[in-house]
Amino acid sequence: MKRTVTGLLALTLFGCSVTVEEPPIAEQSQDLQDFDNDGVINARDKCADTPHTAIVDNDGCPTSINREQENDVRVLFANDSAAIPEAFLSEIQRMADFLDAYPETYIELKGYASPVGNAEYNIGLSKRRAAKVREQLIAEGVAALRIKTIGFGDAEPVEAESSEATNTLSRRVVARVIGSKGSLVEEWTIFTLRDN
Repeated sequence: MKRTVTGLLALTLFGCSVTVEEPPIAEQSQDLQDFDNDGVINARDKCADTPHTAIVDNDGCPTSINREQENDVRVLFANDSAAIPEAFLSEIQRMADFLDAYPETYIELKGYASPVGNAEYNIGLSKRRAAKVREQLIAEGVAALRIKTIGFGDAEPVEAESSEATNTLSRRVVARVIGSKGSLVEEWTIFTLRDN
């Protein structure tokens, strides 16, 4: 019994000497690198420069949401005048800012006149009004190629309670622009702040 205890004690103190072969070195057959660190290897990544914070699909492309915004401009004019009243300059500036934010959009300015006087004269007047708003947009930095003007004369008067109100509201230049933009869906991290 003493011999067995001594043998066990010797094994415990000096350990067992077992020879283990080294594992074989694996050869990498594919390029598994991910240069943009989006979790999709280069061989499968169809969008090579994905922003770091974007949520990506199986092809490594960022997920985005399209958002549309709409902006109108409405400028009223004095009788038989193409001069832009001072009160409408801020509205034209707002449209210029919108067009700057959506550089792929174009604007069509529609000029009108009140249903008073010669119809042919009113077509020319409505064209001059639209041209004046165009000039102001260009002065605010909008490229001339992005602005089209049309004069409708007195063809589409605004219906109102009185003929005076109809005439006042019909002397106008109007336009509506719809801008569309995609924005990336970003992944949540511990540093993400909540919108309150």
